[in-house]
Amino acid sequence: MSKPDELLVAVAALVESEQSNQMSLTVVTGGAVITGRLAPEAVWRQRVSEVLTDSDRLGEFSAVFATPGPKGPPTHLHFHVARILQGTVGIPETGGMYRVAIEDVSAWTMGDFSYSDR
Repeated sequence: MSKPDELLVAVAALVESEQSNQMSLTVVTGGAVITGRLAPEAVWRQRVSEVLTDSDRLGEFSAVFATPGPKGPPTHLHFHVARILQGTVGIPETGGMYRVAIEDVSAWTMGDFSYSDR
């Protein structure tokens, strides 16, 4: 998208203002389908920082994520417990942390998708 979807920006702004991590969303970006829950940027950064701090090899990167993000309208979606859908599986199965530029989202829907063989 050359201009970010105003409705999607409003959803992201509400997640930011409520400090909630319960909004499920599925987006298409760059041909990939990402599904999961949105988190406020500060919460997402903190969690990534904690994961990096616990790593023997990547601990030095922790401080980059510990700094606050810029003020103003949201420019990115911050997913946690998210999966990239590929065929009949979600990668990773346990969910991951993804940051997606709102302007790069070509399609989206409320809720998350999962597959079942049943």
